[in-house]
Amino acid sequence: MRCKSIYWLALMMCLFAIGCDNTEDGSYVDPITIYEKVSGNWGLTNLKMVDDFAKANAIEPSEENLSTYFNYEDFKIKFNVDEKNNPTSYEVTGNVPALFAPKGYWKLSSDFQPTTPGNAVKIYLYSDAQKTQKTDELRLTSIPGKGGEMEIQLARASGGTVFLSYVFKLNAIK
Repeated sequence: MRCKSIYWLALMMCLFAIGCDNTEDGSYVDPITIYEKVSGNWGLTNLKMVDDFAKANAIEPSEENLSTYFNYEDFKIKFNVDEKNNPTSYEVTGNVPALFAPKGYWKLSSDFQPTTPGNAVKIYLYSDAQKTQKTDELRLTSIPGKGGEMEIQLARASGGTVFLSYVFKLNAIK
């Protein structure tokens, strides 16, 4: 009899302990989007021009560092977002030749990083706030992380074939 009562007491204590386990998962927050990582001020650390035709045909030189030419060391770009981290406008500053429209509006092809390899997020550039008049397209080849570095690529194509691309390496400006 005594063994049965100890068994029931142990069982009741286990059920009581399990019943009191109320795990707090916290409150819901929206997931971090790429917009949060891309928004802000960025300064150029390196600009490389890649001749994709020369590279494909093993012709040298196929790359040229443009960082120190044409005042590109002054290149800065700012991606603006609203209070809900939705993209609004962008602006390029610095006395540099324009490789794409120096100001306008932007949005990403995806709010989150794609899970399929080789599928880079694109930054679409627009001339109007309604985002109906696309002026250019940049590839986000390196998404900013803790280090505050980002890489974007501007490709020039003819007949669907890329013949020249510009690779911008940027650092976040605090």
